[in-house]
This record gives sequence, structure tokens and C-alpha cells, in this order.
Amino acid sequence: MAISHSAAPLQLHDRAGALIPLRQLSWQVGQEQALLAQLGTVDVLVLNHGINLQQQRDAEATARSLEVNALSSWRLLEGFAALVACRSEAERTTRPRPEVWINTSEAEIEPAFSPLYEISKRLLGQLLSLRSLDLARAVRIRRLVLGPFRSALNPVGLMPVGFVADQVLLQASLGCNLILVTPNPLIYVVMPLTTLSRWLYNTLLTSA
Repeated sequence: MAISHSAAPLQLHDRAGALIPLRQLSWQVGQEQALLAQLGTVDVLVLNHGINLQQQRDAEATARSLEVNALSSWRLLEGFAALVACRSEAERTTRPRPEVWINTSEAEIEPAFSPLYEISKRLLGQLLSLRSLDLARAVRIRRLVLGPFRSALNPVGLMPVGFVADQVLLQASLGCNLILVTPNPLIYVVMPLTTLSRWLYNTLLTSA
């Protein structure tokens, strides 16, 4: 199942070039509650949508960046966790443990040369660290911190998208909840320390 803002048909192919059967849903930011009704059969929800409004700082651009890059993912995470928490005991024993994969990007902890992108991604990272303390009981949460890969959002990215996808799947298969794919060696040191420090801070200063 693919979820997109665009109504244009998506076509995905496997490595052999064969077309992958795909159900496509169209949605808009702010309509997360309506989308959740379609996710009852989903076991792994991947949240990877975002915008990068470079060189902008007006109120409209700020609101849009926060909504798309942070708040919509947060609402989908909360809603999906509540949805799967209502599954019957039989479903829980026969289906895989539900997971949410969220791409926060390197902008969560380092400059991305786009202030609104950095602010919104850092907000998403902070919300994820805080709410994971409770939501991880219902769903397994995997944080994806990805370096610059080539995409429509970043056509000059350093890493091929196929390489990034392979690394993400490899680390997930190894059981990693913090998945790092980047050419920057500092991220492999700083990001684990950052998530650990947030966990300690949030655990000590908040309660369920």
C-alpha cells in the first residue's frame, strides 16, 4: 500500500523489473484521522513524507513545514498506535508485531542549510523521543536517520537511493531500532548519544 498526496498513479518495480502490485491511497496533511481507517490491515507503517522550503521564513512557509515534516507524522504515529492497541488477542498472536518506521533525517541533529527543514525535523525527533516512552508498548518504533540521498526532494544527494534502501532493510533485519545510513562518520557517534540523552532526560522529568 502506498500513501501519497499525488493522485498520479505510482508504479514500483522489483529488481527484475516486474511491476509490484500496489494499492494507492491519496490523502492530505491534516486528514490523518480519515486515513487511519484504511490502515487496519497494515503491519509496518513507513512515514517518509516531507518538504524542504529552502530560503523561506515567512509564517505560511513555517506553518506548512511544521505540519508536513513534523505534526502529520506525529498524528499518524499516535493514531496508528491507538489503532493497533485495539486489535484482538487473536490478531496479536497471529500477526507480526506492528511497526512504525519514521525518517527524521540527519537534519535532526546537524545543519541542512535550510532552517525550516531543520526546525521541523528536530521537532519530529524530539516528539518521537518523548512519545516513544509510551507508544513503544503498542508498536515497535524504528527511527531512520538518513544522509543525503538522491530523490525528488534532493536531486543532488550523494547516496544512490537503492544503496540507502538496502542498508535500511539490512539494519532492520538485524533488529536495529535506530537505523543510520550516512557518509558522515560523526552521525554514527552523535546520534546514539543524542537518543540516549533524550531518553534519560524524558524518563527523569516526565511520567505516563
